[in-house]
Amino acid sequence: MKNKTVYFVVGESSGDLLASRLMQELQNIDPTISFAGTGGETMAEKGFQSLFDISDISVMGVLEVLPKLNLIMRRLNQVDDDINEKRPDVIVTVDSWSFVRQLLERLKKQGNNTPKIHYVAPQVWAWNKGRVKVVAKLIDRLMTLLPFEPYFFAIHGVKSTFVGHPVSEYTSGRLTNTDAFKTKYNIPEKCTMVSVLPGSRQSEIKRLIPVFKQTLKSIKQEFPDLFIVIPSVAAIAKKVETAFSGFDVPHRIIIGQNDKYDAFRSSVFAIAASGTVSLELTACGTPHVIAYSFGFISNRIAKLFAGTKYANLINIIAQKFIIPEFVLENCREKLITPKVLDLMQNPEKAKAQIDEALIYLEKLLPDGKTPSRKAAETVFEYLRS
Repeated sequence: MKNKTVYFVVGESSGDLLASRLMQELQNIDPTISFAGTGGETMAEKGFQSLFDISDISVMGVLEVLPKLNLIMRRLNQVDDDINEKRPDVIVTVDSWSFVRQLLERLKKQGNNTPKIHYVAPQVWAWNKGRVKVVAKLIDRLMTLLPFEPYFFAIHGVKSTFVGHPVSEYTSGRLTNTDAFKTKYNIPEKCTMVSVLPGSRQSEIKRLIPVFKQTLKSIKQEFPDLFIVIPSVAAIAKKVETAFSGFDVPHRIIIGQNDKYDAFRSSVFAIAASGTVSLELTACGTPHVIAYSFGFISNRIAKLFAGTKYANLINIIAQKFIIPEFVLENCREKLITPKVLDLMQNPEKAKAQIDEALIYLEKLLPDGKTPSRKAAETVFEYLRS
């Protein structure tokens, strides 16, 4: 009997983390399962061979997509052809809804009846509720990270399961030796260490690094011993290094998942792009702020269609600002710096931030099982049938 094949379509680093944990749990259920498709560095560490480098399709923002449109369409054709050649038993698409939607629309027109499961609900409840009808037509099952999402999608005819966010799985099971971490990266024993995370997309680092550098220069005036660590991924590490070349605040680029979490736990604070990294920082107990911008025109479009005033998942669940956000037109040094300094100079405020955020992080866990296990069992329902 033919071994079952799960075809992953992953387009960015946050999806790569989710998919890697899902792969592991699927193989725990059935070691004969094989995988194909697109994925990132964490999946590659588990033996996954990606069809191409996913940085080719990791783009956000209307105007930011246009310069890469031809490349994105070529990659779309590649995935389409590969699925038709490999004929997998289940297709699991992970986040990256803009790319995924185009792929699923093609497969639907072709009459492809392979079960299609989407992992990470498109935030149609936040941006454009009318798009939920498109989701209902294209997928067989939705696996959500947020507890309120299944109800929203169910009333629009989308079969959904809350599996939770496995961020705690990423960060657990490892103790950080700060002295050893500093020695490894030649970081001074006595310094004020701050993690800086400008994103994993080329468009993000181009927009955010200049703002972050201005902020760090201002912070250094109050903390002369400031030292920054910049966790990155191999695909864009060179570009990040170039962007920080000649910067007069001492810094190190950090590569690797475990070292990233060691950096978080060893840092007194972090400045990060919006996204999964905020959950990781919370799980590691690192106070932080988030900042994000698409560019002038894309910011205006995003603001026009936004259906929620929160960008951060912790804040969305809490329905209040726990993690400070500086997004769209507020992604400016003169706004970010005062909040960062307030939290860094008042450790009791920073601790209160994380203590409260951890309460809401717990709400991202399902009852009785780890998120990755629940996701794997949901996928396996379709493999079994």
